[in-house]
Amino acid sequence: MTAILLSAAVGLLVTLLGTPLLIRFLHRREYGQFIRQDGPQQHLTKRGTPTMGGMVVIVATVLGYAVANLVELRTPRASGVLLLFLIVGLGLIGFVDDFAKISKQRSLGLRAWQKIVGQALIGITFSVAALAFADRNGLTPASTRVSFARDSTIDLAFAGAGLGVVLFVVWANFLITAWSNAVNLTDGLDGLAAGSSAMAFGAYTLIGVWQTNQSCTYGHGDAVATLCYQTRDPRDLAMIAAALMGACFGFLWWNASPAKIFMGDTGSLALGGAVAGLSILTRTEFLAVVIGGLFLAEVMSVGIQVLSFKTTGRRVFRMAPLHHHFELGGWTEVNVVIRFWIIAGACVVVGLGLFYAEYLVS
Repeated sequence: MTAILLSAAVGLLVTLLGTPLLIRFLHRREYGQFIRQDGPQQHLTKRGTPTMGGMVVIVATVLGYAVANLVELRTPRASGVLLLFLIVGLGLIGFVDDFAKISKQRSLGLRAWQKIVGQALIGITFSVAALAFADRNGLTPASTRVSFARDSTIDLAFAGAGLGVVLFVVWANFLITAWSNAVNLTDGLDGLAAGSSAMAFGAYTLIGVWQTNQSCTYGHGDAVATLCYQTRDPRDLAMIAAALMGACFGFLWWNASPAKIFMGDTGSLALGGAVAGLSILTRTEFLAVVIGGLFLAEVMSVGIQVLSFKTTGRRVFRMAPLHHHFELGGWTEVNVVIRFWIIAGACVVVGLGLFYAEYLVS
């Protein structure tokens, strides 16, 4: 537990103290955000606000995990290293996208296909490696079984291990792309994505702690085999989730309205990848849909808007993603953010309730 608390503390302090340094650096280099012209007009005043703040969140997460391991003189486990690879890899794609926006002096960076290819390269590497690195108990970081609060009986390897690997890679990449884009779409108002992400990572910290205490690999006998969790390195996952939570809270201090800095695609793609990675590695792929319900609502609003306009010529929302719909309906930005935080918190509570209920009924 000490390592988890230390990881969260380091993540918090690095972003809390490091973000103003990054803000000054970005101001000197004039690395400011460009605002889309077809968005809410009140957002045009944010033009020039430093972006790429996600860099400090990523650094804080890596340092939090590294310092906690160093203090306890423990070696990082495979699941932790793979999750950090996913976070840093997607953050790098976001950084290239953000830098392209700045250098080209426009609100659009990489093309959609370029982002997808980049995400696929990171995702395929992550998902293939996640089925390797078995520990002494034969557990790998991920499995080919589809999961809710633990692995289910639905196995993607129903027709052999080869097909199972292929289907898992496709499934994992779908989750990575979906979650990274969902958080990216949510990052449209000051503090919205950072605050909502902090709550989701808080939930995964608790899940990681619970799975550590109820791990099948830590001395549990056959009598409780149905209650324990087949998670390879739950403690490491809890440490990284805690570092992410702390980093998001520290960043929120500077990102809350009026934001002094934006996380940019550097942060939003990395945080979305973290949600996807945690869901895969903790074997909670469908439970994550509940925990991250706000992100799901945001990405669904875009899908509904596009589908409705292409099929009927009408728009369901005043503007998508969903937060812009309420902005154009007269809500202030702060009102939208706070109310969406409440929704995000409610989703987390329901998700944790379902996680514990599943344990009780097992």
